[in-house]
Amino acid sequence: MQIKETIQQAYDSIKANKLRSGLTLLALVIGVFSVIVSTTAVAVLDNYFKNTMSIMGSNVIVVSKTPAVQMGSLDESVRNRKDITFETAERLEEQMQLGRGMSPDEYFDITDISFMDQETEPNVAVRGSNENYLDNNSYEIEDGRNFNSDDIQYGRNVVIIGKDVANVLFETQYPVGKEIRFKGKPFQVIGTLKAKGQIFGQSFDNFVLIPYTTAMNIYGKNRSISVQVKAPEIDLIERTVDEITGILRVIRKVGPGDINDFEVSTNESLAGTFDTFTYALYVGGFAIGFITLLGAGIGVMNIMLVSVSERTREIGIRKAVGATRRAITNQFLMEAVFICQLGGIIGMIFGIGVGNLMAVWIDTEVVVPIWSVVGGFVGMLLIGLLFGVYPAFKAAKLDPIESLRYE
Repeated sequence: MQIKETIQQAYDSIKANKLRSGLTLLALVIGVFSVIVSTTAVAVLDNYFKNTMSIMGSNVIVVSKTPAVQMGSLDESVRNRKDITFETAERLEEQMQLGRGMSPDEYFDITDISFMDQETEPNVAVRGSNENYLDNNSYEIEDGRNFNSDDIQYGRNVVIIGKDVANVLFETQYPVGKEIRFKGKPFQVIGTLKAKGQIFGQSFDNFVLIPYTTAMNIYGKNRSISVQVKAPEIDLIERTVDEITGILRVIRKVGPGDINDFEVSTNESLAGTFDTFTYALYVGGFAIGFITLLGAGIGVMNIMLVSVSERTREIGIRKAVGATRRAITNQFLMEAVFICQLGGIIGMIFGIGVGNLMAVWIDTEVVVPIWSVVGGFVGMLLIGLLFGVYPAFKAAKLDPIESLRYE
């Protein structure tokens, strides 16, 4: 029997029993949907994470008080760690041999910025750092200049503004050299940054950067900060991490047998932590999908057994005119595979669509997990074969004489 004829018979069999076939298809669709929607959503998150990590240079090391990626609540011992202060960052910079380009990283305020009669929304971040911040975070100067050592040393009221802020305040004017105000103080714009866009609905251009010494004078210095340090090259990241760890243990007076009271992270270590998280999500999605598909597979077997009973006389006629056991087996197997693949295709379409709502929500690229789609097709083929083989063999073994007498 030709494949085309077999598929047509499978379709006619499903069409003849719309309610029963519809319920079986629904179970299959839900099973495939649950797998595909979870893998698609996790793939979107993974893509977002990689895009976010690309913002920080591949050889940049981050020192923080608590883990950069947190899963669950923090232990009390972690919450009670000593703050990482600007003084700590300065001492670290003085003592490093391999590490270079130290930049403190701290949000000091979320506020509105004004220039003459123009004003931003009160959602602009005020960051404090030094001349190394732009390089460590892959920002580029569009106009003007970066901070210099005198700006930092003397705590000057100078500011570098992100693209979003520049677009609002200086739509028709050249910003460099102009004076903007926030926190009741004037700041001279010395530079503007090229746009970086946004991820997860968060813009990387809606901020202003001032010298951290200036920020401490205005906002105070009693706060815990993050510190960024660059390794000389990617191959020296581990040695640089060891150097930073050793220096910080001495500065923070960590005993020889005690664990670190700070975190040192790199792109690779953050990726490893996130991979553990996404792996757990993948396993959970597959487990739920497997259980659902198991139930759907039993439903496929049931509908095929009922189909064999209802078509006993048809099977007898086909055998009487020369149909072999193999032909009967192939026909019923094809029907089982057809209904599984139909349910799989519908489930994958809905799963990819709903999973990518996450991409729309966090404003990142749409993802089509090809390996999940291929796995879906293969998986539904196996489900069809596994749960269709018994009904197919049962149909093939029917006695043609007894089948012709069946009513």
